[in-house]
Amino acid sequence: MSLAETLQRGWYGEGHLPWWCYPLAALYGAVVSIRRNLYRMGWRRSVRLPCPVIVVGNITVGGAGKTPLTLALVDALRERGYRPGVVSRGYGGTQRGPLLLGDAPNPAEVGDEPALIRAAGVAVAIGRDRPAAARLLLDAGCNVIIADDGLQHYRLARDIEICVIDGERRFGNRRGLPAGPLREPLSRLSAVDFRVCNGGDAQTGEVPMRLRGGSVRALIDGHAQPVGNFSGARVHAVAAIGHPQRFFASLAAQGIEVIPHPFADHHAFVPADLAFGDGLPVLMTEKDAVKCRAFAHANWWSVPVQAELPPAFYDALQRRLAAKS
Repeated sequence: MSLAETLQRGWYGEGHLPWWCYPLAALYGAVVSIRRNLYRMGWRRSVRLPCPVIVVGNITVGGAGKTPLTLALVDALRERGYRPGVVSRGYGGTQRGPLLLGDAPNPAEVGDEPALIRAAGVAVAIGRDRPAAARLLLDAGCNVIIADDGLQHYRLARDIEICVIDGERRFGNRRGLPAGPLREPLSRLSAVDFRVCNGGDAQTGEVPMRLRGGSVRALIDGHAQPVGNFSGARVHAVAAIGHPQRFFASLAAQGIEVIPHPFADHHAFVPADLAFGDGLPVLMTEKDAVKCRAFAHANWWSVPVQAELPPAFYDALQRRLAAKS
């Protein structure tokens, strides 16, 4: 078992953590607190842009549904007359940026999540210097910036903060890294504007979100068919996301017999990773599909999902934006 798997099991009550996690967690917590206070007291300065900035992030390690929410926000803002763009660090890519993505970016260079968002027709800029990357979006005509996974990136000033919560795993043992999954303490939730709960049962004050998907798309030519066509069939399910079991369970709920293949989040796939040798269909997340199209087979399929949130959430978001302008 890898160290990452050991930590994950310990965080969510399925195993024991190494002793050294606890002193490191105390040190990590102190560093996080000092860093945030430096920005809060003005000793380190945030860069404010001449347009509203919406930050989408979470306080736990691993995927919670930030990218589907980001795409849903883009659609909702466009319907309301805004021109949104997305800024990202480009985690997992080799490019340092700042870089405005073209029509067919290489996920190995810009990161899988930015490549997926750009493939949806959204203006995307990446860079470790997020304010500089965001300015590229302004130059491209955007008038609202969405910072994907930017909750802890305080250098970019924000007007609205949205924290996504994994409704199934919640906050695990509620400890900070590496003794637990928390990037920041739970008290951080009191400072955000919206708490969005992906799956599970939303608690008081949380906005419920559901991920819906009824079709699959061929990696080679993009043609679609209902996911229900695989009901009763045996398939290989591939997921290199923060919580692969969520993907596997969603397929099983469709009556599909799943052979699960979890990989580390943002894994850089090579053909050998998917050489299962039996000719069965391969189903994978959209984030993984953008990295596998170059060597895809005819029976490889992506499973797109869309985030569904109550209309009242978007109305409240628009009121906040109007108040900031």
